[in-house]
Amino acid sequence: MTVALDVRKAAEGDLAAVVEIENSSFDQPWRRETFVALLGRPSVDILVAEIGREVAGYVVLRSTVGESELANLAVSPAHRGTGVARALLAQAVETASERGATWIFLAVRASNRKAARLYERFGFREIGTHGAYYQEPPEDARVFALEFPAASRP
Repeated sequence: MTVALDVRKAAEGDLAAVVEIENSSFDQPWRRETFVALLGRPSVDILVAEIGREVAGYVVLRSTVGESELANLAVSPAHRGTGVARALLAQAVETASERGATWIFLAVRASNRKAARLYERFGFREIGTHGAYYQEPPEDARVFALEFPAASRP
């Protein structure tokens, strides 16, 4: 099932919802202060997916010269399976391209097959692992990368 949603840059007023989604999604969630600090950085894009007036998910993209890292992506439990993650990922990929990235990298829990399938559908490919990357519970991370074709780079 897909729903009508809008993906836009996050504002400070979105952070309560972002933190709530973060806390419901991860065993070691980022703190509100982390999101506040990232929101003000020119090299970071925090995007939110909105359904009506409700923040349904978010993505954090960090960019440097030539590459971006998808640092975090989460969807509220009530909106999982509705296309929110796909919409956020599509906008993150577009934003990275607009920033001149040649590559986008990300890490995902080895057991999170659903997320890995989503990334693979977008053209990401697994390039390695980080041993013991996650602490609670302990788990390796699968590292994925997406290379932009030379023709699509700005």
